Amino acid sequence: MTEKYKHQPESFDTFRIKNGKRIFDIVFACLALVIFSPLILLISILIKIESKGPVIYKSKRIGTGYDVFEFYKFRSMKIGAERERSRLSKMNEYLISHKDKNDLFHNIEECPDCAKVEGTCSPLLYIDGVEICENLYLKKKREILLNNTFFKVKNDPRVTRVGRLIRATNLDELPQFINVIKGDMSIVGNRPLPLYEAEKLTTDEWAYRFLAPAGITGLWQISKSGFSYAEERIRLDNKYSLVAGPWTDFKVVLKTIPTLFNFKKNLY
Repeated sequence: MTEKYKHQPESFDTFRIKNGKRIFDIVFACLALVIFSPLILLISILIKIESKGPVIYKSKRIGTGYDVFEFYKFRSMKIGAERERSRLSKMNEYLISHKDKNDLFHNIEECPDCAKVEGTCSPLLYIDGVEICENLYLKKKREILLNNTFFKVKNDPRVTRVGRLIRATNLDELPQFINVIKGDMSIVGNRPLPLYEAEKLTTDEWAYRFLAPAGITGLWQISKSGFSYAEERIRLDNKYSLVAGPWTDFKVVLKTIPTLFNFKKNLY
């Protein structure tokens, strides 16, 4: 029986992958596993040689319709890496890229809604001696929440040498074709999220992404910016849930190919 995430919205509708998409996923995943089988064997040996621990890293992820499943990747980090996450929180690229926006009470820009009405669009708040309208305050609080949702560290010290190579070439994702065959994921969709990330995205505004299938690649992965801001990432995920279809999936698969060779982007 499929496990459901306990914090999912009460009125959340269940998504079902269409038969045509499911057949494509199975055929694509089976062919990929056969074609890459020699490489899969080589990577497994290299991981075992370099460090102790399992070859495959398993973690709980939230996918389609808030289903919880076991997510597979080649292990690219040292054992015990999750315990060091809090120590590296200040290196989170989502926070670094938005460090000015994460200061609520300094460098306050003019509220665009206030400018339109030539007055105040909402009640004024006075916080730490700073005057700010309620709408702008809530907007900034929302940005902070989003930027604290995702976690990504550049030149992560927890990553092994083999791990850095397979991450740069996306080869650490190969075991996810097993997830596709099992029905946990699709080839194209929104990336399944760890529990600590999904827990912050259960509001009606942000939950649209879970109406689409979880996928190996998607709109966020092919975005032209080498590193997307958290709000942009959510926007693209929500967008896919609205435009998902055979033609969209075909374009995403084609645009994914050149991103595989964008090593600088993949090193994040």
